[in-house]
This record gives sequence, structure tokens and C-alpha cells, in this order.
Amino acid sequence: MFNLFSCINLNKINLENIFNQMEIVGPSSLAINLLTAFFIGMVFSLQIVKEFIYLNAIPMIGGILTISFLRELSPILTAIILIGRVGSCFTAELATMCITEQIDALYILGINPISYLVIPRILASILMLPVLNLLSFTTSLCSSSYLCFIVYNIDPNIFFISVFSSLFLGDIIKSSIKSCIFGLIISLISCSWGLSTNFSTKEVGESIISSVVSSLVIVFILDFILSYFMFSNVDSALKVM
Repeated sequence: MFNLFSCINLNKINLENIFNQMEIVGPSSLAINLLTAFFIGMVFSLQIVKEFIYLNAIPMIGGILTISFLRELSPILTAIILIGRVGSCFTAELATMCITEQIDALYILGINPISYLVIPRILASILMLPVLNLLSFTTSLCSSSYLCFIVYNIDPNIFFISVFSSLFLGDIIKSSIKSCIFGLIISLISCSWGLSTNFSTKEVGESIISSVVSSLVIVFILDFILSYFMFSNVDSALKVM
């Protein structure tokens, strides 16, 4: 792998490949991402909102949900979906190419497999995951607002005033950076497991399992580390409410 990376020529990276991979990571994953965000938003709100109503803290509900979704839930849920849908796909594609000797064919044609296959997948993941994260965040807030209105009769105006009073550009940027890092790590792990597959089709399944499991574990660990350094010293967003 290190020898492959050492001879990368960035000028030979195929833009068409990048756009094709961006379509796989982004638009093709959008429906499942938004559907998951919609129901996670409602489930989370169903458990949290009634406690704030009991504390007579209705004006704080939107702000609390905004912080929770933007800083933690949306980035990590989007990353999990990417691992299950896209990361496993990357591993399966590259593993199949390895055992059918298509990677060797690229060498014969004078094409670096990293530049042609791996870099477009990495760039697509880095570029599209923040977009999916922000769309997931917006969907979760909308579903939370809907549930608050239908179940708890909370005026959407009160909800969204609370949302915008605790929504800061710094949090949006940090959430996007976290998603970019997740995209980089997931695509690197998925492609590495795919390219390390040899000999038989049985190893394709084993590589996919190893890719998904290792990606999940590393993303969860990384999520804690990033959250600690990004948000541990941040003042409470509820002070302005």
C-alpha cells in the first residue's frame, strides 16, 4: 500500500471517476440518510421533550435538540450510514477487482490503482459527507418540530426561535470538519481492506466484515476525541436564550 501511495500522480486523477463516486456517496445515499434522520429526530424528541415540559423549560427544547443533533447525532449517524452503504460497497468493489486480477491489468496499462480507484473515492467521501450531515441535521430538526407540535402542542415558532438562538456558525463548521474527517477515515479503511484481499471470493466477505467493524470502532473512538477537543471548552449555547 505504501509503495502504491508513493507513486501517486495527482495530475492523472480522473475527474469523471470523482463525480461518479460523489454520486454514489451523495445522491444515491440521500434517501436512506434523510429517512433515518427523520425518525431518529422524532424518537430522540419523544424521549427528551416531555422531560423539559415537566421542568417547564419549553423555550429551551429547540436549542437543546439543535446542539445534540449538530454536534453529535447527525455527524455520527451519517457516518454509520456511510459505513454500511458506501464503505462496504468500496471494499466489495476493490476486493472483487483484486481477486479477478483487474488491479494487475491496471498496472499493465500503466495506470496507478490508487490514483484511478482510491483517490476518487476518498475525495468523494470527504466532499459529500458534510453535505449529507447538514441535510440530516435539518431533517432531524424538522421532524422534531413536527413531533413537538403534533404530540406536545408546542408552537413551531417557539421551537425555531430556540433553534436559531443556539445555532452558531462555529458549531456548523466544526460539525462539517468532523464529517470530513469521518469521510476520510471511512474511505481509507474501506479501500485498504478491499485492496488487501487475495486468493478467493470467501475473502471478499471477510474483508467487508472487517472493513465495516473496524470503521465503526475507529469512528466511535474518533468521535469522542474530536468532540472533546472541539466542544469541551465551548461556553453553553443556552446562555443567550
